[in-house]
Amino acid sequence: MSMERKRFIRSLALASIMPSLFIAACSNDEKAVTAQKYTCPMHPQVIKDAPGSCPVCGMDLVPVSSGSDKNELILMDSQVQLANITTMQIAAANLGTSKVLNARLISNPELTEVISSRYAGRVERLYVKETGRQVSKGQPLFQIYSEELQTLQQDFLLQTKQVAAFPAENIYITLREAARNKLKLFGYSDLQIAALLRANKISPYVTINAAASGVVKEVSVSEGQYVSEGSSILRLENFDQLWVEADVYPAEASSISLGTPVNVSVNGFPEFEQTLKINFISPQIDPSSQILKVRASIQSKGKLQPGMHATVLLSTGKINNGFAIPLAAVVRDGKGAHVWVKTGKNTFSPRMVTTGQEDANQIIITSGLEEVKEVVVSGAYLLSSEYILKKGLDPMAGHDMSKM
Repeated sequence: MSMERKRFIRSLALASIMPSLFIAACSNDEKAVTAQKYTCPMHPQVIKDAPGSCPVCGMDLVPVSSGSDKNELILMDSQVQLANITTMQIAAANLGTSKVLNARLISNPELTEVISSRYAGRVERLYVKETGRQVSKGQPLFQIYSEELQTLQQDFLLQTKQVAAFPAENIYITLREAARNKLKLFGYSDLQIAALLRANKISPYVTINAAASGVVKEVSVSEGQYVSEGSSILRLENFDQLWVEADVYPAEASSISLGTPVNVSVNGFPEFEQTLKINFISPQIDPSSQILKVRASIQSKGKLQPGMHATVLLSTGKINNGFAIPLAAVVRDGKGAHVWVKTGKNTFSPRMVTTGQEDANQIIITSGLEEVKEVVVSGAYLLSSEYILKKGLDPMAGHDMSKM
């Protein structure tokens, strides 16, 4: 075969395969263009199929690479440390669910002691003049001048002398006891009556002592002021026992009754965390706030104060084979909720989950973590952002949301 013929056959073969190579190259280029995604460096949730501007900040969109076909992220050790990605081991368990109720500590009015004047007179001296002071039982509170009291003292001493003069006459004994009881009704203690007998001298002044311990909440008079019988002088509040008052919404009211146990904790006082029983439920909902007030009694030992914030956990049920994980481990968006699970060394994969009850610290996962051993508890949002930047896809793309 001549050399010219060989060259002709080679050229013909090359010409026959060139269209197929060209078509294949065009097809690959078209797929590459189709697969290319663009995102905003500042807002990775913005994903477009073509170049343009970010609708949020106006920055130019940048191309992202799809990376591995697997639905996972592989990071370097330095990336894991920089993003503070930590994980925890999990296991299914039977969990109790609870509802967090806002609550506060208030005074127990049943323990409030109002010190009033039992007779008309003039307040000569106030031993306690300011609010907020701690008062002990038996401590002097004020001194009062009263002519009526002077008359009662004189009657008691006279009847006592009559008994001494006529010990066989029961009438004088009866009159003496009646005079003694009048003094006690007007605030005289047994010790003061004994002192009156020893001195055998009447005085228009009497010192009133505290009948109970407490904190001075109100001082109603000043020195030199005249008061009538029954006038309020001081008001004492006892902080040894307080009320925990919690807010309940109408939808939760059916789950509460007298005697319902609740877990109570007071901010800053972990030693007072305990289980109490509801002992009062307001008979009606506040029309302005649409809130029902419930309360329980708590022993404060004088350390807690009215006005402190408290947290009440109301049990709402139980969940079998659930997972309790920190609240920060769950990433939520308009499509649902997902967590990141560890599938290997520095390898993480998103997992769609169904959430249940939650409180300020943790959340219960009812489904989606079956056969999962380890989940990310910090840095989950950073993993989602990194996934979008690397792959140009939402972590939940391809998940069947209807099954969750």
